[in-house]
Amino acid sequence: MAVPPSAPLPCSPFYLRRQAPCPQCSWGMEEKAAAGAGCREPPGPPRAAAVPCFGISVDQDDILPGALRLIRELRPHWKPQQVRTKRFTDGITNKLVACYVEEDMQDCVLVRVYGERTELLVDRENEVRNFQLLRAHGCAPKLYCTFQNGLCYEYMRGMALGPEHIREPRLFRLIALEMAKIHTIHANGSLPKPILWHKMHNYFTLVKNEINPSLSADVPKVEVLERELAWLKEHLPQLDSPVVFCHNDLLCKNIIYDSTKGHVRFIDYEYAGYNYQAFDIGNHFNEFAGVSLLLGTLGPHPEPVLHHRL
Repeated sequence: MAVPPSAPLPCSPFYLRRQAPCPQCSWGMEEKAAAGAGCREPPGPPRAAAVPCFGISVDQDDILPGALRLIRELRPHWKPQQVRTKRFTDGITNKLVACYVEEDMQDCVLVRVYGERTELLVDRENEVRNFQLLRAHGCAPKLYCTFQNGLCYEYMRGMALGPEHIREPRLFRLIALEMAKIHTIHANGSLPKPILWHKMHNYFTLVKNEINPSLSADVPKVEVLERELAWLKEHLPQLDSPVVFCHNDLLCKNIIYDSTKGHVRFIDYEYAGYNYQAFDIGNHFNEFAGVSLLLGTLGPHPEPVLHHRL
C-alpha cells in the first residue's frame, strides 16, 4: 500500500514531559470511591457540553427503522426516501450503520447500537465524556447525540487497518504520533489511578462463576487466576510506567488511515481512560501477530528494532 512520507518522530514520543494545563482538562483528578458505586469505574472527565439525548431504542436485530428515526431528528432536511444506508460488520460487540444522502458521504451519520449487556463492563456515561474530551483535542469525530442504547457521531473518512498495514514503517510511525498525542492529554493537578485494576476486577467478577471446573487443564482454576491478579497488582506498579490518558483498545480495526490527509485517527472509546502507558503500547503490539490467525502465519515477527522505533 502506498503511503505518503511521514514527518520525523519526536524523540521518545511516549515519554513526553507534561505540557502546560489546557482548558479542556480542567477537572479535579483525585479518584474518589463513591458509596454504592457498584461496578462503575472511577469518575472520568466531565462532559464538555450537553449532548442531545433521544428516548429512542434501536432494535439490534432490525437497526434501520430506529436509525431512520434518529436521522429524522438529526437531519430533518433529509428526505426519508433519499437516505442511503451502509452496514459495517467489523465490530465485535456493537452494531454500526452509516446514513447519508450524497454519494461522496461528505455528510454521513454513524449510528452505533451497543451490544447486549455490554453495560455490565462498559461505563457508557464515561464513554461519552471521553468521546468529548478526545474531540476537544482534535482526536475524535463530532458526537451528534446519544439514545437509549447507543450513540450517533460523524463518519471518519479513511480505511480501517489490518495486521498487514500496521507493520508498515510509515504507518506505524503515524500510529505512534497519534498515540503520543492522546497520551499527552492530561489534567490539572494529580492524575487519577489507572483503570486497569478496576476493569480487571470487574471482568473477573463477571466471568469467574462461568468458568466450568470440567474445562481443559489449560484453563487455570479460579483460585490460580485470583492469585495471579493479586501478584500483578502488587508488582506491576513498581515498574513506574507513567499513568496517561489511554485508548486501551487499539485493535487494528479501531485505527483509521486517511490517505488524503496522511494521518491516522483512533475510533471506539468504550475503554478509554487513564492507565499505565505501557499497557496501551503493549496492547497495540499484540495486534502485530494478528487476532484470528495462528502465530507465525503472517511471516517474521517484528524485530526489536521496530519496537524501538515505534
